[in-house]
Amino acid sequence: MVTVITDTKDMLRDRIFLRKAVMIALPVALQGMLNTIVNLVDTMMIGRLGETAIAAVGLANKVFFVFSLLVFGVVSGSGVLAAQYWGNQDVKSIRKVTGLGVLIALTGALLFAAPSVLCPAVVMRIFTDSEKAIQTGAAYLAVAALSYPFTAVTNTYVAMLRAVGRVKAPVAISLMTILINIVLNYILIFGHFGAPRLGVTGAAIATLTARIAESGAILAVVYTTRSPIAGRLGEMFGYSRAFIRQFAGTAAPVIANEFIWGLGTTMYSLAYGRMGDNAVAAITIATTIQDIVVVLFQGLSAATAVILGNEMGAGKLKQAEKYAKNFFILQFLVTLAAMGLCYGIRWNIISMYSISYEVAQAVNRCLIVFILFMPFKMFNYVNVVGVLRSGGDTRMCLILDTSGVWLIGVPMAFLGGLYLRQTIWIVYAMVMTEEVYKAGLGYIRYRQKKWLRNLAMELNG
Repeated sequence: MVTVITDTKDMLRDRIFLRKAVMIALPVALQGMLNTIVNLVDTMMIGRLGETAIAAVGLANKVFFVFSLLVFGVVSGSGVLAAQYWGNQDVKSIRKVTGLGVLIALTGALLFAAPSVLCPAVVMRIFTDSEKAIQTGAAYLAVAALSYPFTAVTNTYVAMLRAVGRVKAPVAISLMTILINIVLNYILIFGHFGAPRLGVTGAAIATLTARIAESGAILAVVYTTRSPIAGRLGEMFGYSRAFIRQFAGTAAPVIANEFIWGLGTTMYSLAYGRMGDNAVAAITIATTIQDIVVVLFQGLSAATAVILGNEMGAGKLKQAEKYAKNFFILQFLVTLAAMGLCYGIRWNIISMYSISYEVAQAVNRCLIVFILFMPFKMFNYVNVVGVLRSGGDTRMCLILDTSGVWLIGVPMAFLGGLYLRQTIWIVYAMVMTEEVYKAGLGYIRYRQKKWLRNLAMELNG
């Protein structure tokens, strides 16, 4: 206990560490917060069309969720290498990573967009057997899926900007994107200012327009400011065997990790979707509210990955080890504050939705479950996405995430939801036990220190 208190005091006195952490974590968290706010507003606006509309759009967005996790895997794995190359001032390799990341992300976008645009009703039937939800969700999905390629390009370049410490521009661009999305939602969903009343299709058009604007703005910033990642086509493509081998060894497990984990969490939606529209509406709203808190840890984990990657790429392994401990202490303190925040604001936000008392109570209880499991979930965010990945220990991250979701989470969702026929918050609690499992094994792996590696030196060596 004395050691923990001493380490905490040392961390709080380390102004260099805190300044680095805040400079990266705060803009990333703010950008995530802005995206969460637009999702919150989307859900509220669509909620005025009824609970079936919330359920339909929530399920349709599960396709985007899996796709976005695939892209996150690509950019996360690419970001690990880019951060270490930046620590070694290897701009040439950073541009190669950017090019390969864009290529893989765009390929994934086309694979997800094609079936969603061509046969959206078939895709919706995977998630629900409610005909009304299928028809409503298909109308939304067919248009929203056209935004996937633009999202792929945006997310790749944003991740590369973070790796080289350029984090302010993406926040400003996100703010612009959100304003476009909200204004167009208001006009197109409800038919204001002489526009047709398009309902969920209007929401999808708003999303597509905002994503196109976002992608164009990011590319403009990268190339007009002469960012280190602003490479010509010849600099971004064409790879040596050693480069491909290191990219595959580091990034491929992350890509597989996020994709397989995403498929697993989508299986939860298959169980929820067969528990009724009220259950789906409750978990959709609860998840949207939770994201307000989760963005803090997305920022913290992004800062962890970049800062530790920079230190290890520069050969400062002891400093990286010290900073890792600091990040865990910081994560614990932020978790305590976030638990109180989530508990305090839950009813204020729930009351903003046009939902029945039954659904509101279900949302409340799902949030209580989330709060109880937060210490485990947020430790996993920083440990898996930040610490372990920063040094290329991506195979272990793959094992942790996929075993947790497929061996514990998915069986619990179907056992609780379809066999035992429990309420949505009980099923959610059963699913969240996977976080306890991951935290235990993840801490053991962290202590083994196999993540402490200089990847940039390994490539050049």
